[in-house]
Amino acid sequence: MNDGLFKQQAGEWAAALVQSGMVIGLGTGSTAIFAIRRVAARLRSGDLDGVLAIATSRNTEAAARALGIPMLTDDIPREIDLTIDGADEVDPALDVIKGGGGALLREKIVAEASRREVIVVDASKLSPRLGTHRPLPMEVLEFGWRAQVRFLEGLGAAVTPRTLEGRLYQTDNGNIILDSRFGPIADAAALAGALDARAGLVGHGLFMGIASDVIVAGPDGIRHLRRGATTPP
Repeated sequence: MNDGLFKQQAGEWAAALVQSGMVIGLGTGSTAIFAIRRVAARLRSGDLDGVLAIATSRNTEAAARALGIPMLTDDIPREIDLTIDGADEVDPALDVIKGGGGALLREKIVAEASRREVIVVDASKLSPRLGTHRPLPMEVLEFGWRAQVRFLEGLGAAVTPRTLEGRLYQTDNGNIILDSRFGPIADAAALAGALDARAGLVGHGLFMGIASDVIVAGPDGIRHLRRGATTPP
């Protein structure tokens, strides 16, 4: 088996948590798309009805509409019952790093508006400590962005502005991404607090205490981890 199959297994397993009448959040990325496709298939077959969705990115919204999933407006007019989203790294406390796909700010807004945040990953995303394997993305205003680089370097990060086709990558919100490699983060909660307090840094990829469930697919099958009940080895 390969990682692509594990991603599909995790996404489709999580899609089974969706019930008729729910408002659901649809995540962004290569694992979340499998959940989106499965939800759409359940709607077409009549296994689900009355589902409404809110997307975490323009790409996700386009994919969901093309699959026939009814969408809510971007102002999130109703409470979200369940969001299914991917992650770049998951630690034993079920805290995560997100933002590899560039949608971290919208993903966090949707997650915080959700009663239940379900993270879907393949087993390669499990980590003993956040930052061990992946950089931490920061969404910052383009105005003054080099000042943010200096701020992050002062916190110990090696910072790389994200680019696309030779230009600064722009998020759906018109901001830019600074990929910040800290290495294993000794105190992720303290770092998140420092980042939250910085003007011009409008979002970061540390999702602390947000995930209620993590669905992990790997060579040994699927594990459903729940905050406060089960932790990864």
